[in-house]
Amino acid sequence: MRKGFFLLAALSGFMSVVLGAFAAHGLKTVASPEMIVIFNLGVEYQFYHTFALIAVAFSGHWFRSRLLDWAGYLFIVGMILFSGSLYIYALFDTQWTGPITPIGGVCFLVGWLLIALTVWRNRVVELDG
Repeated sequence: MRKGFFLLAALSGFMSVVLGAFAAHGLKTVASPEMIVIFNLGVEYQFYHTFALIAVAFSGHWFRSRLLDWAGYLFIVGMILFSGSLYIYALFDTQWTGPITPIGGVCFLVGWLLIALTVWRNRVVELDG
């Protein structure tokens, strides 16, 4: 297991719940409904990739590949760039975050492709049991 990725996934999951609750309750007083939808999109993608990071953490039991590590790093960077830029945009209505969001999306895409490449290139390591 990749313990660092598992720890970061747990913290990201915690933050996803906190940010989702904030969007559902606290954000109503400071943001428009459109901005709340944008904020929630950031929460959704952070949560999806939290689970992807958990998969990367545990896949080390079956696959030995540095590509998995890179996938995990890209998921983390993607969460920061994609979700983070949406959070900032929704809270502060900043236009400069617009170009950052797609970079985070590309990180997500490449991370998924690296997982697929890992599976395609490697045999499954059988566990004794």
